[in-house]
Formats: sequence, C-alpha cells, structure tokens
Amino acid sequence: MQQQPNQNGTQPMTQPPNMVSVKDHLYLTDMLSWNLNASKKAHFYAENCTIPEVRQTIEKACQMHEKHYQTILEHLNKKNQQMM
Repeated sequence: MQQQPNQNGTQPMTQPPNMVSVKDHLYLTDMLSWNLNASKKAHFYAENCTIPEVRQTIEKACQMHEKHYQTILEHLNKKNQQMM
C-alpha cells in the first residue's frame, strides 16, 4: 500500500531520522514536560478528591500521562543506545 502525500505535497516518513534537529529536540522536551506536569496535577487532584468515582477517573488520567512520559523516554533511550 503506497502512502498518499500530505497537504503540502510531501510524503510522510516511514522511519524516524537518525538525527534529531534542535526543533525536534525542543518539541520532545516540551512533550515530556507536558506529560510530567499533567501527571503531577492529576495526582494532586486525585489525592484531594472526595468523590470515589471522580478520584478513580483522575487517577486513570494520571496513569495515562505517566505511560506517555515513559513511552517517549523509552523511544529516546532506544535510539540513544543504538547510536552508541
């Protein structure tokens, strides 16, 4: 199956590049920060919530952001180990 060009006419990448640009690095740093911050906030709100159903839902959000954070780190660590 051949991939279709996106809106600006370029083909999407099938593999990540071997090198991370400064802009990509900054975006990855932002993604890690966003997920860590969201996880910490969700954890704080869940600890202070008195409604069990709401608390459980907020804890799920906390776990989701922690998982995203760990997934990003795993991808970065795999790439870093492959380069060594």
